[in-house]
Amino acid sequence: MYIMKKLLILFIIIVSCSQESKKTDFDFTTTFEKSNGLETATYEETIAYYSVLADNYNNINIEAIGETDSGKPLHIVTLSPRGNVFDFESLRKENRIMLINNGIHPGESDGIDATMLLFRDIANGTIEAPKHTVLVTIPIYNVGGSLNRNSGTRTNQNGPKEYGFRGNARNYDLNRDFIKTDTKNAKTFSKIYHLVQPDIFIDNHVSNGADYQYTLTHLFTQHNKLGGVLGSYLHTEMMPQLEEKLEAKQWDITPYVNVFNRTPESGFSQFKDSPRYSTGYTTLFNTLGMMVETHMLKPYKQRVEGTYELMKSMVEITEEQGDKISNLRKQQTKTWSAGDTYPLEWQIDTSKYSTLNFKGFEGNRVESQLTGAKRLKYDRSQPFEKEVKYQNFFKATTEVTIPKVYIIPQGMHHVIERLKLNNIEMTPLEKDSLVLVQSYKISDYKTRQSPYEGHYLHYNTTVETSETELKFMAGDYLVKTNQKGIRYLLETLEPEAPDSFFNWNFFDTILQQKEGFSPYVWEDKAQLLLRQNPRLQIKFNLKKSLEPDFSNNWYAQLDWLHKQSEHYEKAHMQYPIYRIIENKN
Repeated sequence: MYIMKKLLILFIIIVSCSQESKKTDFDFTTTFEKSNGLETATYEETIAYYSVLADNYNNINIEAIGETDSGKPLHIVTLSPRGNVFDFESLRKENRIMLINNGIHPGESDGIDATMLLFRDIANGTIEAPKHTVLVTIPIYNVGGSLNRNSGTRTNQNGPKEYGFRGNARNYDLNRDFIKTDTKNAKTFSKIYHLVQPDIFIDNHVSNGADYQYTLTHLFTQHNKLGGVLGSYLHTEMMPQLEEKLEAKQWDITPYVNVFNRTPESGFSQFKDSPRYSTGYTTLFNTLGMMVETHMLKPYKQRVEGTYELMKSMVEITEEQGDKISNLRKQQTKTWSAGDTYPLEWQIDTSKYSTLNFKGFEGNRVESQLTGAKRLKYDRSQPFEKEVKYQNFFKATTEVTIPKVYIIPQGMHHVIERLKLNNIEMTPLEKDSLVLVQSYKISDYKTRQSPYEGHYLHYNTTVETSETELKFMAGDYLVKTNQKGIRYLLETLEPEAPDSFFNWNFFDTILQQKEGFSPYVWEDKAQLLLRQNPRLQIKFNLKKSLEPDFSNNWYAQLDWLHKQSEHYEKAHMQYPIYRIIENKN
């Protein structure tokens, strides 16, 4: 027994020494630090770094969680306040969760390096570890873009020496793909997001645009659009607290300077982050989201250090305000329900604004020696601090009554797949059924003339609404709006929403008429139609008298009459998703 005890003690000593040497053998100095702030880590270096970090510290875990268009996996790295506990359902009960996304535009690499430093410094005790905040990061979201390294495509940017490319492996801008989900990256992000269910979301970027004194700018999700108690908290508490904390650390910060080819002192508006963007998407599930936008012309070392301090400050706020954030998120789920009015589209509310004490540089229009035209030129020898109008209040311009249920025909599998990806609950009809529904006809829309992220987007969409009894088939889906994803449903399934599936061309087949007429055949039938329908004859005569273009176009007249007849196909312009309205009486 004595010998066994001695052997056990010897084993513990050997294992302890082995673990200790394991920690000291690896140099945890990052590529960024080794280069004195001039270089960023490659994709391979980043994943290797986190892997060794996880091997050495039991409160860090790295996991490959899904596919990307590059063929390489997407990873998440988790820093747990409960040691080696990494089950999110368990962690969620006692902690808040912050999700940090990096490298969505890999040329904007500040967050990649800053987050490596943050995780290391928390793990090794350089800075105090949060007690009730779980940190999760996607080390590099755009893997394909990160592998496509170069040193030229960030024309306006001051370092690092090399970096990745904005487009992913299929040349998509991933920060336009969150709602339409064309890429494997976006599909995996949805999987990660709903696994993690973060309270706070940070997406690290580098700005383009004006020149000014700040290294750091913040782009919180628009507070009116977030709405409810969370929108108020974000605007009146979280944002000011972040600014105050950074000011105390000698880091000035201002809202994202949303201007192009002009100086900011005349004022600027908040960026409207619709659901195609990361923070617009996370808003749909009541996450407090922000983008960090460092200034492109500041030295790389300074930008990374600023991003580090900003994330550290957000961790502090989450620790201090965690219980309040959790309670507000629970309250927010009761903000909208069936029968309520929901805002779909927004514009700047010009009756309200904030005033910034903005620190900029004087800018003038001078004659260009290259083009001969007037060009914008900033003078950094003339810094200023001026009051600037910041338009950060928005108002709804289009609203819709929330239905109790959507009915989605089973053939709309491209929609159904995306809903399932976002944990939307749905129930298939067990048998063929007649249902009284509200239906939409697309009455008007415009289409962009230039391609945008693989699509020709529709906009200014309007609908005509009617009630009718329709037959639905066994296997068609009933989707109740009384669920966590209510806002996701409204923003994707309501055609008038700017990032609706309709506007992203998911239903373009309904815009093309499949059956037509031969004029020489239809004209005789059209005359018979008018003789049998005097009211239609009056309507037809009136239209000809009031609309010269119609009166002078024989085919337009025949086509219009065809559309009033039983021969006109029901599917043309018929939006193929239907609504059951909540009866509040």
